[in-house]
Amino acid sequence: MLSTKLIRQLLQVALEGGGDFAEVFFENSKSNSLVLENSKLERVKTGYDLGVGIRVLSGDKVSYAYTDDLSKEALLQTAKVAGAASQGQNKVTITDLRKGTINQVHPVQIRPEDVAKQKKAELMKEANQAALNYDDSIRQVMISYADNTQEIMIANSDGLYIEDERIHTRMRVKAIASDGEKIQTGSESPGLQVGFELFDQHPPQKLGEEAARQAVTMLGAKSAPSGKMPVVINHGFGGVLFHEACGHGLEADLVQKNSSVFAGQVGKQVASEVVTAVDDATIKNGWGSFGIDDEGQQAERTVLIEDGILKDYMYDLKAARKDERASTGNGRRDSYQSLPVPRMSNTFIEAGDSEPDDIITAVDDGLYAKKLSGGQVETATGEFVFTVAEGYLIKNGQLAEPVRGATLIGRGIDVLQKISMVGNDLKLAPGMCGKAGQSIPAAVGQPTLLVDEITVGGTERKGE
Repeated sequence: MLSTKLIRQLLQVALEGGGDFAEVFFENSKSNSLVLENSKLERVKTGYDLGVGIRVLSGDKVSYAYTDDLSKEALLQTAKVAGAASQGQNKVTITDLRKGTINQVHPVQIRPEDVAKQKKAELMKEANQAALNYDDSIRQVMISYADNTQEIMIANSDGLYIEDERIHTRMRVKAIASDGEKIQTGSESPGLQVGFELFDQHPPQKLGEEAARQAVTMLGAKSAPSGKMPVVINHGFGGVLFHEACGHGLEADLVQKNSSVFAGQVGKQVASEVVTAVDDATIKNGWGSFGIDDEGQQAERTVLIEDGILKDYMYDLKAARKDERASTGNGRRDSYQSLPVPRMSNTFIEAGDSEPDDIITAVDDGLYAKKLSGGQVETATGEFVFTVAEGYLIKNGQLAEPVRGATLIGRGIDVLQKISMVGNDLKLAPGMCGKAGQSIPAAVGQPTLLVDEITVGGTERKGE
């Protein structure tokens, strides 16, 4: 970490150009990754990232510079470069730096660096063997493991000085099944802001079996129907639809650019009355949680939509300054090389009152999207296409045969308004969220939902 004396010097130099706010962001991170393919450990990698980014704000203008050279001379030059671009007329006095404390702590029981790579590889092999043993149709298994330990320090000209550590651990298991003609895949990829204790909650054997089950099930599936129909979306990663089609549109920078369908909609009905959606960085050990955001703001729980009414957006400091309000603690960045921007943390639709089985029973003829995978979204309009990785027909209120090749097509705000039942089985799932060329850990989630009507793309016409 840097001394407070040097930090004050950097802030002062950064403000010599006339900016009205300066910030120093220090990062020291270490990552480990292993890849197993065809039952062999193919890659083992350890990475390090150490550096400082210095940001200066002058009204709406932002200047930024960074360096991986932590010598005093290099840091002062970086501060000078960041400050020179501001070209303001302000004279800011640096407030005494006050060491802050973090309100929300995410405890780690087994630090990843204390676990030998051999042990990590052994768990991967357990998952691999479990998948191969599941069924003779499993042809290939691919497994990756990753952990990351990130130490950060943030100080700014308002007197903030605070430090945090974040530890993330994740395993991804992908199984491929084939009957000689068709190929289908299944995957499981748990991750949390924890250490090696992740595998107490998610035993590798279970991960391998579940990935294989998905692949084998879809191998025997019939082609999905197409047309407009009721769709039940399963809990957990089903929340990626809300994240992509709606969540990004609730980030304040996009709203301010009028690049969001939710711009100017605060206080208005944007969803069904049974829908409440939040962004909550305070969830204990959540994949997208943190003690402080990447601007040093305490983690918060922000209600975005309540009973269908749009309540708020997600703000970083810059966007908050523009709207003359406080940040919601959503300023996030990929690394010291990146500017912070408004980003989601753990973003999800809250649990409702319905039993999941009752939601399926309420549908006479429709689709159950048990698992979603990738998709495409136009953020400005919320229009989306998502692939159903594992789907089933619903007939007379009962799950029927599995179907493959289904896609969900629509517009996020329209889907929100057509949700009629919300389950009591909220679940979160990890993901990596991309924006502005940056990728950060963010969790998605929801309970089981019933969307009364959504366009399903398939290879067969509904009713044939």
